[in-house]
Amino acid sequence: MPVNSILNISAYRFVAIDDPEALRQLLIDDAQRLGLLGTVLLAHEGINLFLAGRPQEVRDFLAQLRRDPRLGGLEAKESWSQAQPFRKLLVKVKPEIIRMNHPAIQPVQGRAPAIDAPTVKRWLDQGHDDEGRPVVTLDTRNAFEVDHGSFEGAIDWRLRKFSDFPQALQAHRAQLEGKTVVSFCTGGIRCEKAAIYMREAGLENVWQLDGGILKYFEETGGAHFRGDCFVFDEREALDPALRPRTSAPAE
Repeated sequence: MPVNSILNISAYRFVAIDDPEALRQLLIDDAQRLGLLGTVLLAHEGINLFLAGRPQEVRDFLAQLRRDPRLGGLEAKESWSQAQPFRKLLVKVKPEIIRMNHPAIQPVQGRAPAIDAPTVKRWLDQGHDDEGRPVVTLDTRNAFEVDHGSFEGAIDWRLRKFSDFPQALQAHRAQLEGKTVVSFCTGGIRCEKAAIYMREAGLENVWQLDGGILKYFEETGGAHFRGDCFVFDEREALDPALRPRTSAPAE
């Protein structure tokens, strides 16, 4: 198979979806017709997807998704692989597209402030934000993901699962007081909920890294990041150039 023949996308959007079961069947039909594999999660709070296939088919799928007014603003992060990293297609309806077990946290009602990758790099370069406050990066991923790579000096609460985040914040809140906090994760979805939760808990100067680590790699080349970014497919992890650490086995 030619090098970089498979386009991988990850995308999410918090938006009210009142008919996730109906949308599920439409997405199954489109993905199967286009030969895509991966995972799509749907909930009343939005959509979260990781899919791969031939480039034109992937982009056709995205174009079809965006014809739905609710999903018109869906942004996808792209990476490439030599082989299909998924073995099957799963489209599921869940209570949440990323589980936190805090129903009061509703990103669809308003996002936490997001900070773009070049600004985060500049803050880390200079050691403080534009108002002179010290900047800390907070890894909201699970411990085994962090072990593949993270930002230099990132706060890591060794989470077993994302739903442990609220309890961890209560235990370690003092680490964040008086600082500018940049929460981050793989693609943005967990750090978005985490940032909202921290603001609801009364912390000021909390941001989410817009687009997560993958967007940061794309826009900065991975400055201040050490190691790779774990991904939930057979590529295992991506380096700062968005190249797979491992290739999916040939079928």
